[in-house]
Amino acid sequence: AKDCTNEAVPRMGPDGKPMEAPYVPPSMPTDESSIFEGISTGINFDKYDSIPVEVSDPKFQVPFTSFEEMGLCDLLLRNLRRAQYTKPTPVQKYAIKIALGGRDLMACAQTGSGKTAAFMLPILHTLLSDPALDNPSHREVQTPQAVILSPTRELAIQIAHDANKYAYDSILKTVLCYGGTSVGHQLSQLSRGCHILVATTGRLKDFVEKGKVSFENLRFLVLDEADRMLDMGFEPQIKKVLLDIRPDRQTVMTSATWPEGVRRLSQQYMSSPFQVFVGSLDLAAVHTVSQTIIICDESEKRSELLGFLETMQPDDKVIVFLDKKATVDYLSSDFILAGINCQSNTNGDREQCDREQALEDLRDGTVKILIATDVAARGLDIKDITHIFNYDFPRNIEEYVHRVGRTGRAGRRGESITLVTRENWRQAKELIAILEEANQEVPQELYSMATRFEAWKKKRDEERPFGDRDRNGGGGGGGFRRGGGGDRNRW
Repeated sequence: AKDCTNEAVPRMGPDGKPMEAPYVPPSMPTDESSIFEGISTGINFDKYDSIPVEVSDPKFQVPFTSFEEMGLCDLLLRNLRRAQYTKPTPVQKYAIKIALGGRDLMACAQTGSGKTAAFMLPILHTLLSDPALDNPSHREVQTPQAVILSPTRELAIQIAHDANKYAYDSILKTVLCYGGTSVGHQLSQLSRGCHILVATTGRLKDFVEKGKVSFENLRFLVLDEADRMLDMGFEPQIKKVLLDIRPDRQTVMTSATWPEGVRRLSQQYMSSPFQVFVGSLDLAAVHTVSQTIIICDESEKRSELLGFLETMQPDDKVIVFLDKKATVDYLSSDFILAGINCQSNTNGDREQCDREQALEDLRDGTVKILIATDVAARGLDIKDITHIFNYDFPRNIEEYVHRVGRTGRAGRRGESITLVTRENWRQAKELIAILEEANQEVPQELYSMATRFEAWKKKRDEERPFGDRDRNGGGGGGGFRRGGGGDRNRW
């Protein structure tokens, strides 16, 4: 017995090595200065008023013009002033009116347009106005009144921080549950009480199956970024949640686009939803972002990026988007060896603590360059991203729009730079439409690329009328500049 040291024996993994302790994320801030450190009004915020809005019911076509007019409780109004929210955005003017009326809502608006506050403020107002609201702490099974589902961990974190901000100094308890973190820690947080649960689909499913979360008292369900959820293959999990929840709940869906899958989901699982469409139903990029297209060869990409980084000003922050994790790892290592201070990426294969630290380093200015894959393209609300650099063109035009939307937030000006190669010729026509809609200059070479692709596709279909018409093209043909990697070809 005297040889016993009482030292903890580490758990061993299947490889015989000690297992790492589960990641415990930092607690959400509780002090006022940290909570309300965020986006303030941008220089172009008033331009939001000119964006057209379509509402499905004439009763709601007269919008609110101020937060005070909405009849929100005093606590929420105080916190909105602390957050420097001076006026509602178009989606908030219309959507909050509908949601406060208890109706199901489908809100479709561009990224960075204020959709989170549009659904969160009515939920908080309703809960805070309920005299029967209690403190649900120390219960083995938590029965949240509101569940907000997010497609990504990073977006879930942002939503929870926003809920914490708007509900500051109230009895409401928001709990955040997402994968890659300690299950025990999150269950401990849940046991202290939960009015609002913000979660990713996988972790919510796990806690429901464990009997730790019940939907019996649920009054509000939000599917945030529903189009992204469907893109990521979460439709079966979403349907399971919807079937398990009491039918008299109020449901809100938000989306940046309006694809068939989102329309179908709203028709099947919402009760005569009111619809709010901000801007065009066609896919469109944020108009506060200047979009620059650079036509180049694959071998010139690194030089183009380095040339851009050399022009960065001390206050600039940039997210560099790539398609593949291997390229992210290579490029970030290459830059670090070259003495360029950067963080990589928010790819799902990284440990969750590393993903969160990368974003925190960008937020607080420890680094000014984040190299990332598309998991960072939705929901990230970093207040002062000045530039987006698309090193690789995204897999579809929707992702292009969401990448661009990481800058130009809340009316601020932003700039995106996108490298386009001959391999991207099949997306040229859609990219031209996005640029023209936002009154951006279109390179003549991009028009030529689109024309060549359409001609190639027509010829292919004529020669192989019953062939595989979805097969990728082999390249954009001639007319591309070569060599001279340092020569910047901008329009």
